[in-house]
Amino acid sequence: MSSTSSPEVVRSLTVQGRTIRTAVRRGTDDDVPPLLLMNGIGASLEVLQPLVDALDPRRTVVRFDVPGVGGSPRPVVPYVLSTLSPVVAGLLSKLGYDDPVDVLGLSWGGGLAQHFAVQHRRRCRKLVLAATATGSLMVPAHPRVLARMLTPRRHRDPDYARRIAGDIYGGTMRTEPERAAAALHANTRVGPRRGYYYQLASSAGWSSLPFLRLIRQPTLVVAGDDDPIIPVVNARVMARLLPQGRLHVYRGGHIALITEAAELAPVIERFLDE
Repeated sequence: MSSTSSPEVVRSLTVQGRTIRTAVRRGTDDDVPPLLLMNGIGASLEVLQPLVDALDPRRTVVRFDVPGVGGSPRPVVPYVLSTLSPVVAGLLSKLGYDDPVDVLGLSWGGGLAQHFAVQHRRRCRKLVLAATATGSLMVPAHPRVLARMLTPRRHRDPDYARRIAGDIYGGTMRTEPERAAAALHANTRVGPRRGYYYQLASSAGWSSLPFLRLIRQPTLVVAGDDDPIIPVVNARVMARLLPQGRLHVYRGGHIALITEAAELAPVIERFLDE
């Protein structure tokens, strides 16, 4: 056990032909399993900073930019969730984390996290699925919300993000839309537009419903009661179908894990520390 937290180290690594930008905040206690964060669509790893800051410094936190997003160059060939999952496993090995880690997936990252838990079950100790669902077989968002998710504009235009924040993110963004713009644009590295479309296409037609029962890890499903993108009923279905699933519903919207990190981080840590 070391005594002081190391500064965060950001670097790019090449795994299976894909260059992935990573950030590692070394924790102060080597006995605490590292936490691997998988981000939402179009968001660079910087967007998760409020959550990282709210997590106990004992815990090592690993995050990364998917190909074509943030500081990771766009892929030469497209990918799907099932082919990105082995890249993430290889990334952990290159970083020196061969023992099981805990995994948290937010929104789109929750789909990748579900794949990782099944494809690399020995590498995943516990799973947290936040503001996410089972893919194409789910209770969908309103068509107006879905239409706004088809473009990366909210990640590139702070004024636009402010205007639509309440409609698509719900929760406190309805009354404080400027916080959504700040969360998405503070220090964010915007990747090429094409990276967003690659990410969107990677989960098109995908569903985890057929394999949810294969996710054997203890799983915490975290959902907002006012999430226009992922209606809360989806979280109730997932928690019921997961063999070791449990549900935590918070008052708030889709990106509360970022905008209200101080409230949600302790919920996640209690689950991971049990």
